[in-house]
Amino acid sequence: MSSALLDVARLSTAIAGSTGTVRAVDDITFAIFPGETLALLGESGCGKSMTALSIMRLLPEGGRITAGSVRFQGQDILALTETQMRGIRGSAVAMIFQEPATSLNPVLTVGQQIAEALTRHAALAGTELRRRASQLLADVGIPDSERRLGDYPFQLSGGMNQRVMMAIALAGEPQLLIADEPTTALDVTIQAQVLDLLKRLQGQRRMAVLLISHDLGVVAQLAHRVAVMYAGQIIEIAPREGFLAAPRHPYSRKLFAALPSAARRDGRLETIKGTVPPLTDRFAGCRFAERCPAAWDLCRAQAPAWHRVADRHEVRCHLFDPRVSRGAFPDGDRVQTLVANSVRHRQELLLDVIDLRVHFPIRRGVFKQTVGHVKAVDGVNLRLAAGHTLALVGESGCGKTTAGKAILQLIRPTAGTVYFQGTELSGLPERQLRPLRRAMQIVFQNPFASLDPRMRVGQIIEEGLIALSAAKDRSTRQSRIAILLTQVGLSKDMLGRYPHEFSGGQRQRIAIARALAVEPHLIVCDEPTSALDVSVQAQILNLLKELQQSLGLSFLFITHNIAVVEYLAHQVAVMYLGRIVEQGMADEVLRHPRHPYTEALLSAVPRLEPGGPPPIFLSGDMPSPSSPPRGCHFHPRCPKAMDVCRQIYPERRQLSASHEVSCHLYG
Repeated sequence: MSSALLDVARLSTAIAGSTGTVRAVDDITFAIFPGETLALLGESGCGKSMTALSIMRLLPEGGRITAGSVRFQGQDILALTETQMRGIRGSAVAMIFQEPATSLNPVLTVGQQIAEALTRHAALAGTELRRRASQLLADVGIPDSERRLGDYPFQLSGGMNQRVMMAIALAGEPQLLIADEPTTALDVTIQAQVLDLLKRLQGQRRMAVLLISHDLGVVAQLAHRVAVMYAGQIIEIAPREGFLAAPRHPYSRKLFAALPSAARRDGRLETIKGTVPPLTDRFAGCRFAERCPAAWDLCRAQAPAWHRVADRHEVRCHLFDPRVSRGAFPDGDRVQTLVANSVRHRQELLLDVIDLRVHFPIRRGVFKQTVGHVKAVDGVNLRLAAGHTLALVGESGCGKTTAGKAILQLIRPTAGTVYFQGTELSGLPERQLRPLRRAMQIVFQNPFASLDPRMRVGQIIEEGLIALSAAKDRSTRQSRIAILLTQVGLSKDMLGRYPHEFSGGQRQRIAIARALAVEPHLIVCDEPTSALDVSVQAQILNLLKELQQSLGLSFLFITHNIAVVEYLAHQVAVMYLGRIVEQGMADEVLRHPRHPYTEALLSAVPRLEPGGPPPIFLSGDMPSPSSPPRGCHFHPRCPKAMDVCRQIYPERRQLSASHEVSCHLYG
């Protein structure tokens, strides 16, 4: 094998904190070779992102590298001056950060931010600079890329902002790309395009990738090797095929057992008890011992060494020490399907959405005259029974989030009717809506933007309880908040912290706890698990199911994660360019999709299993909602389009009592 492009040896990073020194990265060693993708797996707070920031020398205030070396093409980049390091960042090593809200400049247009990278690293200017910036946006799947260059980040969806960051990172044509959850906010079709783009770039440039991800499906598609990280250390490293076929460390096995799927719909997902231990602790034994079902006295007393279990497959665990006799791995911890009694759900209609439309005016000129409309939501019909989950899926920019906000009257609809528990919400003044706010809550996609940075976690959750009079007694509020934090996988000791002191996944759990605090009947969940690793995702999905069973909660679940849809949803609605193109019961839509767009979405889902049908790559980009195409909106990208599709928008066709599709193929 060729020499390593990146060689990390015994790297340790510490951060000075108010409660002590956080050893975020503790003596880790790995290498990445040209053209190779190494995936770094693990829960939030395990040190994955801090490993990437250490390599880039972009540590937060108080952070320092205390030991080890990082060599790029043989050069120790820890010995470079900051000026020399700026020559490395962007051109030789680039990084895609997890949260676009904190990475993109809100006062600069998308085009200006891409141009900044191109000017510095590619020495482009004028027309060629704009052409290349537009091409980069198109490469990462942003429609109408030339026009989007003039947009600001707040005008784009979360998924589009993530793609803008990817375009900026690729501008300097780096040899090593560090991708921190690069597809977290992307829908499956764009995710498939981005993964295909990364594969092609690797083939063309022999670009190496350090992929930080909690999505095992993405890892299965992209990685060549997998390293599992826990509490600041790497505990297992192996080739992709060997790892997916037989993960060895108990922690790795637990991650697999936590994956949602249709087979586990009627049961609970496996979870990992407790949380990642504080990295301020001094560890004597195995760091996973307190959460491990296979741990014994030796695990708590002595740190395990590395053991080779197969070709290039190593694990840090006493179970594989030939000098120790401990027996086989416990049967109860194998990846297995849990079977339970089906949940009986109440059938009362909770939400009825009829012909919902949200059109935003386009104003131009000195007098700001209206010259057109962006038809973000254009005639949506949905029905949700009490105690059920309706999943709303579709590409970024298709109007899912706008529809969710309009249903809750956070955005006033242009037209249409929304009935909630028999009460018509459309047109109600705010003073009459306010009593209903407690029954309707929302979990936003971006927890960094939805949590007040000046408030502590306890204050954030308590604010809703006070505002909606959910608990007037302070001691009752404090008790409820402590229980909620435990339910979503956090500790009551975290009540006094600020949002910036948490990882992205932990912030999302705080947002979920805030929504649950007032005991709502309906929760609109806008990508609530997109920032969570699989073990915490399993905890949240189990929690949502338990609450649904005990309280009759209903969820409008906006997501691009089809595995979550398969596990959680009772009904599925597929949205394209502001309209529902197919909806029905989950099994009908996911097992027997009828609309060509639904087929393309499902084919693009990354799977753990090898083989299977190849993804359907849609031609072109999603049209602009300000000027949708005549006829069926999907016909410019549809492989099955006919002449009638270009002329007339299809009517809804009833395929069964619960399954309908808007497509001329079923006329």
